[in-house]
Amino acid sequence: MTDVYLYDAVRTPRGKARPDGGLANLSPQELVRQQTAALAARCGDVAAHPDALILGCVTQTGAQGGHLAMLAKLHSDLPDTIAVQTINNYCASGLSAIGQAVARIASGQASHILAGGVESMSATPFLSDRAAFYANDALPPRARFVPPVLAADRLAASEGITRAELDAAALTSQQRAAQTDRDAALQRSRIATGALDGEECIRPQTSAESLAAAPAAFGDLQSQYDGALEGATFEPLHGIAHAPPICDGAGLALIGSAGLGPPPRARVVAFAESGGDPVASLTAGFAAMDKALARAGLTLGDMDRIEFMEAFAVTIAKFLRDRDFDPARINVSGGHLAKGHPMGASGAILTSTLLDALDACGGRYGLVVLTGAMGVGAAMVVERVEE
Repeated sequence: MTDVYLYDAVRTPRGKARPDGGLANLSPQELVRQQTAALAARCGDVAAHPDALILGCVTQTGAQGGHLAMLAKLHSDLPDTIAVQTINNYCASGLSAIGQAVARIASGQASHILAGGVESMSATPFLSDRAAFYANDALPPRARFVPPVLAADRLAASEGITRAELDAAALTSQQRAAQTDRDAALQRSRIATGALDGEECIRPQTSAESLAAAPAAFGDLQSQYDGALEGATFEPLHGIAHAPPICDGAGLALIGSAGLGPPPRARVVAFAESGGDPVASLTAGFAAMDKALARAGLTLGDMDRIEFMEAFAVTIAKFLRDRDFDPARINVSGGHLAKGHPMGASGAILTSTLLDALDACGGRYGLVVLTGAMGVGAAMVVERVEE
């Protein structure tokens, strides 16, 4: 199989998903266009003439309907001949798009591909696609939709994760994000987009005291989804600060085989996706992580940096409790709890964040992990290429 490289990866800052948010006046295709332009400026003509464009996007309706990758191709003035694909794998969509690009290149089907994701949650709110699945009480309980935040509370209860652990995870994310938002090395691949040149969702005033005093926010959902929960109840623990802010954003990577011209930033060592128990929900990322590490022949201890999606505080709290890994090497510039989760874009955003973190520390191996609702997970191991 052909070696596959990440030549570069870029991301927008994340803007609040509200009418006056920093990216709210930009269409999803414009968010993508600004990333394609940035890659062309950084990597040259090879980025402007890819074999394909693959985009993850979760809520594919309204402004994001009608085959968004096709619209983004046309809006970005990419060649008519390139293939396009829009995919939905929930919160892992952006990394799944990159994984599909890796597979096509490794198998010789393509030379180089632009892949990533986009989500404008100000234009297309969460669940606005109104899928029948979301409210179908005729399905067996295990097959019914459970909102991710309710799944997070259920997971915390089943795992015995405490409110104090959730508070600690949220505080660390906010503090690191505030400290590094203007760190040139850690933000090397963040591209000013529109008028926004920094993360808009960070709450630097967050303190241990404010977190401890904040109430749980999502307990009422238990009665609304009583059928899917089969009557089970549990203590609600997650508050607003333990949930990633709803936001807008995009990320895009140039992925290709060797010898394209520009120097690559990293080699893809292994990629994996996994399903998981929909009742345990937000744990499939752990399964994908273990699978990717096994395929790479590496361990967590070999990783110099990890970008682990903070899909609510329970997931990162579970990782830190259950895995023997130095906390100083994971989410070094803060995570989703501080900076937000533009669903289809998150995998690509964290990929570029990982490359920046590896470059900043001169590390060798890095890992990115995405986890989503109803048993969705993806992970990728990369090896930094020395400049």
